[in-house]
Amino acid sequence: MKKIKLSQKPRVGLYSTGLQAYWEQFPGLRERLIEYGAFIEKKLSSQAEVFNFGLVDTVEKGREAGEWFNERNVDLLFLHAATYSTSAAVLPIHQRCSAKVVILNLQPAARINYDKTTTGEWLAHCGACPVPEFANAFHRAGLSYHIISGLLGLPYTPDISLTDEKTDGRPEAVRAWKEIGEWAAAAGVKRNLANARFGLLGNTYSGMLDLYSDFTMLQAQTGIHVDVLEMCDLAAIRDSITEEEISAKRREVEEMFILAENSPAETLATKPTEEQLQRACLTAAAQETFIKQRELDGLAYYYHGAPGGDYEQLQSDFITGHSLLTAQGVPCAGEGDVKTAVAMKICDTLGIGGSFCEIVTADYEDGTILLGHDGPFHLEIAEGRPYLRGMGLYHGKQGSGISVEAKVKTGPVTMLGLTQTKEGRLKLIISEGESTDGPIMQIGNTQTPVKFAADPDTYFEKWFMEAPTHHFALSIGHNAELLKKTAVLLDIPCTII
Repeated sequence: MKKIKLSQKPRVGLYSTGLQAYWEQFPGLRERLIEYGAFIEKKLSSQAEVFNFGLVDTVEKGREAGEWFNERNVDLLFLHAATYSTSAAVLPIHQRCSAKVVILNLQPAARINYDKTTTGEWLAHCGACPVPEFANAFHRAGLSYHIISGLLGLPYTPDISLTDEKTDGRPEAVRAWKEIGEWAAAAGVKRNLANARFGLLGNTYSGMLDLYSDFTMLQAQTGIHVDVLEMCDLAAIRDSITEEEISAKRREVEEMFILAENSPAETLATKPTEEQLQRACLTAAAQETFIKQRELDGLAYYYHGAPGGDYEQLQSDFITGHSLLTAQGVPCAGEGDVKTAVAMKICDTLGIGGSFCEIVTADYEDGTILLGHDGPFHLEIAEGRPYLRGMGLYHGKQGSGISVEAKVKTGPVTMLGLTQTKEGRLKLIISEGESTDGPIMQIGNTQTPVKFAADPDTYFEKWFMEAPTHHFALSIGHNAELLKKTAVLLDIPCTII
């Protein structure tokens, strides 16, 4: 589905290292290293807005580069170890610019030409030489750093080279660039959260203590702003929706969903009535307008409502519209769970989905654990078209309406939980598994059977011992390393199970 708001590209800084004394001694070396840096810049530019300072070869250049990156408000710095440089030239950059640094130890060729290599040729291939010196200086200065080693991955050999530098297909280059891409994607999460506006519509489900969080703490640790919203504002928009807008939303709903027949198992789950569909489409149109007016990037919602009241009916029609919004890049989390809405936003920004879930039950015959909720669902990662079912009631909640019945695509998946510790710190919990083609219940809920490396009981105990929020985001793909990098850039501790 078309995104309501496009994600912002991260702002990534890049520079290459060198030693000024080399340039007169070895003609062509400086230009060769600049060419390598330009190649890295071009590769990165598909994912990020890249600010390439060029060569840093003196202490003075290092100081200048640090200020230059600060002026451009970069989210991440890539240090390209192109050849030897003193650490004294590099350290000032990172003492001035606080962005996290990833050192790129990318060798241009798989091997040098031993018979013909000159000193100048060797210096173009000795990027690993200064890396331990940089690491030592960063460590003693109290600066964190990360290192990627591999091949540069050029698709050609420069004219000046004495060896084969076409390495783009080699596994050492593919692996290195996969990691570089993950760091750039993680920087995108940092930028987008820092500029994100989340809404809390209604309140948090009473008594779910794990969901409660301090909004100031959430902004301090993720950068998001939480906007407290009122049901009356949404109700006023609903009352202004036109028949044309309802019809347009109806066409969208019928394109995205299959209208289910009566459930063979649950008498409360039936074919949606015409009245239920019209109400759901009216409310979905109002929800989209509300999101756009408030310029929201995510939403947590819950409203109990007095029996028979107008707001009880309004909240009963939420799931269809909030599922559509989640697919449009505005993740919506039920029961007022702002933390899980953030986890969903992290996944969605990375392009891996992020559907609202909790642990449901174990299937000891299949060795799987069923993950799901009563909605909403991330339609973009569904196995086939999701079903809409009419619900006679929402268990544990007020009202009745339409719910989504669906499962996540079969294949690799990753759970991302965002919880809060007793110290008031956020923590990410990450776990990879495999979504199977096993059966699900036909009760109008989202459900996905997932097999983990451990048996269900062992897995339960490992997950529960991390004191998680009972909701989490379910994404497609094995994303533990990507999400770990995201946690690093957000300065949020993470645990991988």
